[in-house]
Amino acid sequence: MEPPENSNASGGAVAFEDAQKIILRWDSTVSEEARERMIFEGDRDEVDRYLKAVDDIQKSMSSTSISDDQDKVNSTTIQIAMARLEDEFRNILLNHTTPVELDSLAAADPSSSVHSSAAGEYEEDDHAGDDDIQDQIQRADSSTSNSSASYRSTSSIREIDLIPQEAVCDLQSIAKRMISAGYLRECIQVYGGVRKSAVDSNFKRLGFEKLSIGDIQRLEWDALETKIRRWIRAAKVCIRILFSSEKRLCEQIFYGIGTAVDDACFMETVKGPAIQLFNFAEAISISRRSPEKMFKILDLHDTLMDLMPDIEVVFESKSADSIRVQAAEILSRLAEAARGILSEFENAVLREPSLVPVPGGTIHPLTRYSGDSTTPDMEFAELEGKTPLAIHLIWIIVILQFNLDGKSKHYKDVSLAHLFMMNNIHYIVQKVKGSPELREMIGDDYLRKLTGKLRQAATSYQRATWVRVLYCLRDEGLHVSGSFSSGVSKSVLRERFKTFNAMLEEVHRTQATWLVPDNQLREELRISISEKLIPAYRSFLGRYRSHIESGKHPENYMKYSVEDLESAVLDFFEGYPVSQLLRRRCQ
Repeated sequence: MEPPENSNASGGAVAFEDAQKIILRWDSTVSEEARERMIFEGDRDEVDRYLKAVDDIQKSMSSTSISDDQDKVNSTTIQIAMARLEDEFRNILLNHTTPVELDSLAAADPSSSVHSSAAGEYEEDDHAGDDDIQDQIQRADSSTSNSSASYRSTSSIREIDLIPQEAVCDLQSIAKRMISAGYLRECIQVYGGVRKSAVDSNFKRLGFEKLSIGDIQRLEWDALETKIRRWIRAAKVCIRILFSSEKRLCEQIFYGIGTAVDDACFMETVKGPAIQLFNFAEAISISRRSPEKMFKILDLHDTLMDLMPDIEVVFESKSADSIRVQAAEILSRLAEAARGILSEFENAVLREPSLVPVPGGTIHPLTRYSGDSTTPDMEFAELEGKTPLAIHLIWIIVILQFNLDGKSKHYKDVSLAHLFMMNNIHYIVQKVKGSPELREMIGDDYLRKLTGKLRQAATSYQRATWVRVLYCLRDEGLHVSGSFSSGVSKSVLRERFKTFNAMLEEVHRTQATWLVPDNQLREELRISISEKLIPAYRSFLGRYRSHIESGKHPENYMKYSVEDLESAVLDFFEGYPVSQLLRRRCQ
């Protein structure tokens, strides 16, 4: 029995010496060639020889028959091998890390997406001593595909190949040996360092900058709206494509080594961007509440709600508990924020106590407060098919209209009351037109109905103001019968001109101080007034000028020219007093 044992020992010594030579030949600290070349970029036979040499050294280290001196040699040799494998591991990751085509991915329909690779697509790997790795990789892919049954239940996750499959096999070959030799921490650090940089780069390319919660809360709302839109896009791409694909890559490379390892590598890679992503939503959820934020908060809530099944899958490990908990808490706070805004708005509408009319009939602060998230009344029949949110908003605005109508009655001038209602309804119409979410919610049919209410308020104003003015320019009552009469009563005609002048001057004096804040509405109202007033006055002057001019002091009655009236109308609704109506010579 002795000779065979000696023979085996001799054979083992020869194998060890050969393995040691191979490893030392690739020691980059002593070999210029080793510094300039990478093993895994060269001949595959050389790759196989090196991996087998590492295996032989590790087997030798586990032998109970080696001497202390031999154990020291083995330890030194394995340290050299691990340093080399660490460099090779990093180099493979760096060489095969390329930017993801985010625009095409974001535009793709995730519900129709499938895994970009399937089990069995990996090429054969003939590494000596590594025959089982190909099967393991395929089982990892198969395992991922099996777990994708839950992924597909979300109809959203789209995993892509971040690294070519042959490189994945090489990376697993290296990781398996490094971890077996006790170099787990180094392996995770190298992997996390390279892949984290890749994730950070892709994250930035989504247009999502790094901001603290305080920075976000200090942003103006217009800027914040833009960032919310970017967040919604970034969140979908990150959770459903980038993060899920990083998780899959970890599972493939570290398959069979232990779930704790691939979980650790995954969290090392994505934890920073994930926290940054959710911190933005958290900042919105705890920010100051105001009505204009409601629809964007609902957008965030709906997006996060839609992503929650994906988040549960992607961050399913125990080490990712904090991510799942943070997402769930943010979702709850966003819902509470939306409810709070509705409640605060409803209370503002119900309890707004002021009885003092706003000067000039301009937009009431209550309407400005509510205009970004509300619509006027609807018939109850029109509520069919509406969402609870839509019904709630409608209910609030029914109260708002009732409240505004009550406030309009505090104006002593009926014309000003109608102008007040016109201003406020117009403000709401413009807010509805300017909000795609709100317009979709109430529908174009109701928007037309709302616009009709605006026209009705404008018509009521014109009637209340200008019917009595234009009444002075009627023919009725001016003609008299009798053989000694010209057919026109000059005394009645002179009185008509005096009354018209007095009314026009009073309207000009008061309505110049009234305010229509919207430029387009103000101009349209002036044009409408001119289209009625100017032709009527021009015609009246044409018919009766001669009767006034043939009498005494005609300038006391025909005080204003047509041009004077045109200029006077331009003074209306500016919101500040003007000098008395200027006169030209009436020609």
